[in-house]
Amino acid sequence: MKKFITFEGIDGSGKSTQAKLLAGYLSDKGNKVFFTKEPGEGKLGEVIRTEILDRRDINIDLYAELCLFCADRAQHVRELILPKLRDGYTVICDRYYDSTLAYQGSGRGIDPDLVFRMAMASSLGVEPDITFFLSIPVEQALLRLKNRGGRNKMDEEPFEFHSRVNKGYRELIEKGISRIRVIEASASPDKIYSDIRRFFE
Repeated sequence: MKKFITFEGIDGSGKSTQAKLLAGYLSDKGNKVFFTKEPGEGKLGEVIRTEILDRRDINIDLYAELCLFCADRAQHVRELILPKLRDGYTVICDRYYDSTLAYQGSGRGIDPDLVFRMAMASSLGVEPDITFFLSIPVEQALLRLKNRGGRNKMDEEPFEFHSRVNKGYRELIEKGISRIRVIEASASPDKIYSDIRRFFE
């Protein structure tokens, strides 16, 4: 049984929905499951999420944004993820360090070596057992974002930004990282859920 499961994808890919569905499925099968997300868990995480994604009166420097995401992760791992893993929980996380590589490295165009070093350091050595990347055309994902409420600043970035992020994810996949499983996310939520669930049947 995979103990640390992460979900990745561009905004609008449906990863949050699928992460929660998998958490419910595994819990119903009798597993101890802890669902979490990045950024925004814990007291520090809540503050960081608000500053990065919700406050529109602050123009955050690209390097400051990178540091804030990594600070959120380090605290998140220490306070929540590691303790739950040690207590025997299956931890399902909506976004992890792959998001930093794709969003800050490719999307923002920050030096990829620096982003990689900071992203890895912020994980405190905790690696996912399996990562589901929900693959969807950028145009379709942005249409979903347009039709849903409660969009944040990252959601509102232009098409070109989301395209660069998607390219960053594709570059990770092309490296042949064994933990990454690509899931076609243009299908219906039920079909996507079925495709993910088969890894645990």
